[in-house]
Amino acid sequence: MKCDAYLYAAARTPFGKLGGALAEVRPDDLAATALSGVLAKAPALDPAEIGDVVWGNANGAGEDNRNVGRMAVLLAGLPTSVPATTLNRLCGSSLDAVLTASRLVASGDADVVV
Repeated sequence: MKCDAYLYAAARTPFGKLGGALAEVRPDDLAATALSGVLAKAPALDPAEIGDVVWGNANGAGEDNRNVGRMAVLLAGLPTSVPATTLNRLCGSSLDAVLTASRLVASGDADVVV
């Protein structure tokens, strides 16, 4: 059964530059802040109803080189039952995350994807 997918709210992390103001901020902390920000725009949503979190992360290395999406879910205080994945398509990471999320909803694999 095919379902329609809708974008309800959006948030993103700021762009930084090498050695800039965000150099000392862990990527998963930054991701958790963005995740909490987008969830604040949907106050009626029970976080336990989230079927998946799909996080775009371009060119991860060092601390970036793990599942930043999953770490963000945990740091943002979502239930441990909420799964997450991190996609790296370099400059296309955020677009790929949105497309993957919409496919999860359209295919019926999840009702709510962040």
